[in-house]
Amino acid sequence: MSKTFRPWQVDQTLLLPPSVHDFVPADHPAHFVRDLVREDLDLSAILASYDETRGYPPYNPWMMTALLLYGYSRGVYSSRRLARACEERVDFMALTALNQPDFRTISEFRRRHLAALADLFGQVLLLCRKAGLVQLGHVALDGTKIKANASKHKAMSYGRMVKAEPELAAQIAQWLEAAEAGDVAEDADFGEDRRGDELPGWVVNRQERLDKIRAAKAELEAEARAEAEEDAKQPKKHHGGHKPKTPPETPKDSKQRNFTDPESRIMKAKDGFIQGYNAQAGVDAAHQVIVAQGVTQSAADSGQLIPMVDAIKTNTGRKPREVSADVGYCSEANLEALDQRRIRGYIATGRQKHPAGGEKQRKGPWVEAMRERLKRGGHRSRYRLRKQLPEPVFGQIKQARGFRQFLMRGIDKVSSEWALICTVHNILKLQKAS
Repeated sequence: MSKTFRPWQVDQTLLLPPSVHDFVPADHPAHFVRDLVREDLDLSAILASYDETRGYPPYNPWMMTALLLYGYSRGVYSSRRLARACEERVDFMALTALNQPDFRTISEFRRRHLAALADLFGQVLLLCRKAGLVQLGHVALDGTKIKANASKHKAMSYGRMVKAEPELAAQIAQWLEAAEAGDVAEDADFGEDRRGDELPGWVVNRQERLDKIRAAKAELEAEARAEAEEDAKQPKKHHGGHKPKTPPETPKDSKQRNFTDPESRIMKAKDGFIQGYNAQAGVDAAHQVIVAQGVTQSAADSGQLIPMVDAIKTNTGRKPREVSADVGYCSEANLEALDQRRIRGYIATGRQKHPAGGEKQRKGPWVEAMRERLKRGGHRSRYRLRKQLPEPVFGQIKQARGFRQFLMRGIDKVSSEWALICTVHNILKLQKAS
């Protein structure tokens, strides 16, 4: 007797259309994200831009927002991959109700409403607070370097700019002379309907590069002048030794500018130097919810401690009782500012291989008091929470969900993109707790 199998009727049509609620299990994150956007999020900032009644109806903004948030939670960030998922994956079909926006529509929606999407971080954080996921008893701060949408090989130092500018200018001038000398021959070859003096393509590319070099060189020089003016306002101090190699108002030869994303910076990461940004996060100890986030162009973390602490109070309405951070955040000014805000700090005071600002920032009475506090606590010190909180969060974002490079360019767009990433992280925490 032969074995009986379940029917596989590929050509069988359904009498009734299937329900998208049955595409994935009832407890699937696709249902949660879709219902969260429809029922709990205020999208008035996005809806306000749709003021034209005429024209073909656009895709529903709630659906598009849910698509982006859910896609980010699944590690799908590219607009092309999101569009493909709407056609191939049943979890995305359950979320979009079988709508299939193309990648240009998805990309334009994200670009157009990026700032409003970033503002959803505050709304989702409020939902986490209402669900009891945020206690603010202890918050750990940390930063992670994330690659920019630019190659570090597309950067050029100021010293190289000074040398390359006259070389390129001379080369272009030589080519233009050759092009002008060939006008007569071009008229004979192409006829009277063409001028014959059009710039060849190989000249245009060099000219564009020269224009970029001159623009970047001017920006570096403007920054150097601004720094010189700021230094002139400070009280003068006598310093012995030789005169500085670089005169005031002139950038150092090592100063760089990237042509693809000029606002990104060369930074030291675990795997070497990258062209990127420094993404910051403040993580609550109760459920690893991100309560503050931001992006900076500075590779050093020391300037981010107080802004992040103040952002926690802005986002939640309360200040944390305790804050922990690694040695990169330690300075006399930071520790004093924490004391003024009546926040108990646990900031490492040890040495760094390449400390930003030098050891002088980590000397003084506040640093000594912090060193004694950590020493008294020993292995039971509250500082131990620092590694238990931000590192797993960054691991979930960068490893589990594969976010290792920004899609956007420029500090403003990158900051909004990081806010969206942190929003999705909190949504997943909310979904697990529901």
